[in-house]
Amino acid sequence: MKRFAFALALLACRAAAHDFWIEPSTFRPAVGDRVTAALKVGQKLAGDPVPRIPSLIERFELDGRPMIGRLGSEPAGIALVAKDGLQWIGYQSTASEVTQDAQKFAKYLGEEGLERFVAKPENHERFYRCAKALVAAGGQTSGTFDAPLGFTLELVPRKNPYALRAGDELPVALLFRGKPAAGVLVVAINRDDPESPVRARTDAKGRAALRLGRGGFWLIKAVRLEAAPPGAGVDWESWWASVTFDLQSR
Repeated sequence: MKRFAFALALLACRAAAHDFWIEPSTFRPAVGDRVTAALKVGQKLAGDPVPRIPSLIERFELDGRPMIGRLGSEPAGIALVAKDGLQWIGYQSTASEVTQDAQKFAKYLGEEGLERFVAKPENHERFYRCAKALVAAGGQTSGTFDAPLGFTLELVPRKNPYALRAGDELPVALLFRGKPAAGVLVVAINRDDPESPVRARTDAKGRAALRLGRGGFWLIKAVRLEAAPPGAGVDWESWWASVTFDLQSR
């Protein structure tokens, strides 16, 4: 229980302007293997593990089947790989809240490409996580990769990441409640070179293209922020989408 309480405190204190992503035990499991999914929160792909907190889980699945685990377990989920080919691990959270002063909130707005918003003296924010990881099971890299999971904010590759190599361009679509999300900053970060992110803004169709200059572990992320409606009890609402995968080198 102490670990569980610590995890809640960690999420609260590290919520603002910090990324959230899924790290599977392998991106290329064999059929019949059990694959685990670690939830991470941090920056530049250096993060702390987030243990399983059932009250924060709305969906947590591999290929549509639940990822299981005990309260406080880390990695947070485990599931059997039942077939070969491309499969999504997906995690969508329930709401969490954080309060920041104007200086910290303004810094967050700048880092996430949200400069059109103006920080208030005190900023009470309700946020949601929408994370995915694409695995290629059984040595097969074919299958469905561009069908949305139905998350509130969702990054959807428009090309198969496992058919690309270092130096290729990955086009993505960003959806908010199933519709194109225009004007949102999309950022790609490579674990071996986190200081050189690739950035692009979505166009009117919610699309962006990112040239991935090296192989290895990639995180694609985007944040949507809105002023909360009257009576919501918070000033802001935000949704944090991410996708992780392993890109082949040349």
